[in-house]
Amino acid sequence: MPGENLSRDEARSRADLLSVEGYEVFLDLRSATGESSEVEPRTFRSVTTIRFRRIAPGDTTFVDLVAPSVTSVSLNGRELDPADVFDGARIALTGLQAENVLVVDAQCAYSRTGEGMHRFVDPEDGEVYLYTQYEPADARRVFATFEQPDLKAPFRFEVAAPEGWTVWSNGAEESRDGQTWRFAETRPISTYITAVVAGPYHYETDLYTRTFDDGTTLEIPLGAMCRKGLAKHFDADDIFLVTKQGLDFFHDHFDYPYPFGKYDQAFVPEYNIGAMENPGCVTFREEFVFRGKVTQASFERRANVILHEMAHMWFGDLVTMQWWDDLWLKESFADFMGAFSLVEATRFRNGWVTFANNRKSWAYRADQLPSTHPVTADIRDLEDAKLNFDGITYAKGASVLKQLVAYVGRDAFLEGARRYFKRHAYGNTRLDDLLSVLQETSGRDMKAWSRSWLETSGVNSLTPQVTYDAGDRITELAIVQDGDTLRPHRAAVGLYRHEGTELVRYARAEVDVTGVRTVVTELAGEERPALVLVNDDDLTYCKIRFDEGSLETLRGHLGSVTDPLARALCWSALWNLTRDALMPARDFVGLVLDFAGRESDIGVLQMVHAWARTALVHYAAPEWRQEGGRLLAEGALRELRLSGPGSQHQLTWARFFATAATTEADLQLLQGLLDGTAKIDGLDVDQELRWAFLEPLASHGLADEAVIGAELARDDTASGKRHQVRCLAARPSAAVKDQAWAQVVESEALSNALVEATISGFTQASQRELIAPYAEKYFAAIERVWAERSIQIGMDVVRGLFPALQDDEATLTATDAWLDSHAGAPPALRRLVLESRDDLARALRAQACDTAASRG
Repeated sequence: MPGENLSRDEARSRADLLSVEGYEVFLDLRSATGESSEVEPRTFRSVTTIRFRRIAPGDTTFVDLVAPSVTSVSLNGRELDPADVFDGARIALTGLQAENVLVVDAQCAYSRTGEGMHRFVDPEDGEVYLYTQYEPADARRVFATFEQPDLKAPFRFEVAAPEGWTVWSNGAEESRDGQTWRFAETRPISTYITAVVAGPYHYETDLYTRTFDDGTTLEIPLGAMCRKGLAKHFDADDIFLVTKQGLDFFHDHFDYPYPFGKYDQAFVPEYNIGAMENPGCVTFREEFVFRGKVTQASFERRANVILHEMAHMWFGDLVTMQWWDDLWLKESFADFMGAFSLVEATRFRNGWVTFANNRKSWAYRADQLPSTHPVTADIRDLEDAKLNFDGITYAKGASVLKQLVAYVGRDAFLEGARRYFKRHAYGNTRLDDLLSVLQETSGRDMKAWSRSWLETSGVNSLTPQVTYDAGDRITELAIVQDGDTLRPHRAAVGLYRHEGTELVRYARAEVDVTGVRTVVTELAGEERPALVLVNDDDLTYCKIRFDEGSLETLRGHLGSVTDPLARALCWSALWNLTRDALMPARDFVGLVLDFAGRESDIGVLQMVHAWARTALVHYAAPEWRQEGGRLLAEGALRELRLSGPGSQHQLTWARFFATAATTEADLQLLQGLLDGTAKIDGLDVDQELRWAFLEPLASHGLADEAVIGAELARDDTASGKRHQVRCLAARPSAAVKDQAWAQVVESEALSNALVEATISGFTQASQRELIAPYAEKYFAAIERVWAERSIQIGMDVVRGLFPALQDDEATLTATDAWLDSHAGAPPALRRLVLESRDDLARALRAQACDTAASRG
């Protein structure tokens, strides 16, 4: 990573000096197949022609390129010696003219880390697949580029590919000469959203048509692709359905026709993120092609991601942030619009429930870390940018926008978006550009709103205070706000009472919460509620607290809350109490045992299961873990047997039971379900579920290398290989752990996906003592790993191998010692360690709370 980090100041200086007229990029990818005669890394030829203008005084600049070697560099016909001008990450340019033509001929490396031109060999059939992934700054690994978002330009790609392959890029195919593909020139776009996908992909097509009010018709060719090995699982019809619904929604509301011609969606292997909004050629992780039975929550998640990326065609691609400081301008909007369109345009009408329960949980965690930052952040360089694709930029930003819609009104918000697109099409913007149009359309003081919500960090807690008269009527209900920065909240307060076996809302009031204490006058005189729910309907971004009476109601009747969004908010609030060491972990586990079986929303149930697991592994008192694990496994098995045969609830409880199983009887049942000697009516133990059952058997020493190998023989696919690697690393053996550690930390042989799988298998909660020696090794290795490996692999190692399971004061002290002695380490590396330290300190506080509860 040294020398590859572009600073904001460098980018500003370069943008002041030049403008880019266009790129022509030729990539010869025929080297992707066959045996390579080269010493690693395997490379491909990349020839880039950049036409650019000097728009200010100055005759020197640089172009970005990360490549093993450069063959030639020509500037305005003048040959430059690569040995003099190329340092491995940049090409120095001098003698600039008013009009310039740069030609760079280089050998670029295929990637195995998911950054740049990723090359994947399918173990099932030996086929090779390529795709690119650039954000924030990895286009420079594929072609020479001015790698910053505000130097937009049109692109023309030409690609030579192996026989039998197909190639896709942002533009439509314009011509083909044998196996050389030429693509139409794009509109002006940023470098990080250019794309090439190439290989023997399975490809399906459809067509979107829309007739506008003026009688004109827009036709958008649709395509969807995956590896041939996944074709039998590929439900392209549902992908196209959601795509068309999204295009209808955004055309209805944005009043700006989709500007990038075709719309291909590629589901690609070993993808580091969920998806990427490359205009005309969107890429997704192939796990969204479901190999086995999944719940509706998985289909909803995929639909949300499809719509999130589609929203980016306007927010991010058409109009792009000037620098990564304003990354939120695209990500917060896409996250919000993804949920908004999901609920209004597709079959997933409960999308706001998932948003409240899942996405906001991510935001609340990020906003309480020491690395928390305002939604509009201070991004000094590319390493900062990479780490800011986080819960604040996405989920908190989207939550704040949801609150903004409640504040200014839906019509004003959407009209502001329409003006924003038309005013800044194909350009770059900053925060003030958006605020100005929203102020025009709403009449509100957007700068004041921005200071409170976008330019400060941290999350507020809202707590109800209620007093009653002798007749059990409310005399005063107030909302108390705390937090380092007090903000204006548009919030709803719901009052709930028992009606038969149900808890239902009988009164609601919306109020503008300001300052420390706000009285909700509208609810005075109402009868005493069983439950007061602040932030009912989830209008604002806050942690919900309860008065004592409401908390007692939830302890006994959480499952009686009939409204799914209200119930999800209660689960989320109870989880925040647990994380904040205000509720013992064993109490949260008790609530899961009592009420999770009555949870109808499958996405909420899956989230509650994940929280219960975290509560047991990290927040419960160590001496209670075994008992808590037994109770969770018993409860999971009970609900598994009670669930409807073949239902998605049955599948969800089966997966949770596998994660909780520790006793001999539990593990025997998993073994029986695998070998067919045990059966649960309606439960189809398909290949994905087989791997889910095999991992706990491996981690408890009941599945050796031969057993795991036999399972791979049943599923000799890319997905099967990842599962095999995870199960092998999960085995309870010192030799196994040594090998896994060496493969990840000391070697670069594994691809990004197999690094992730190995780390996942290595860190087993049941093996705390076995992996304890690696805590010291971790702190000795991470600075070297960060310096030598790509930033993605560095992040995976530093986060994934932090000794979180060595949850004691000694590990906290060791972490502090590393931070104290490495004050000069890269800020991004220190941030990752600081975040892990904070998670550990939080776990120790929660354990102390749980221990205190056990003593009465």
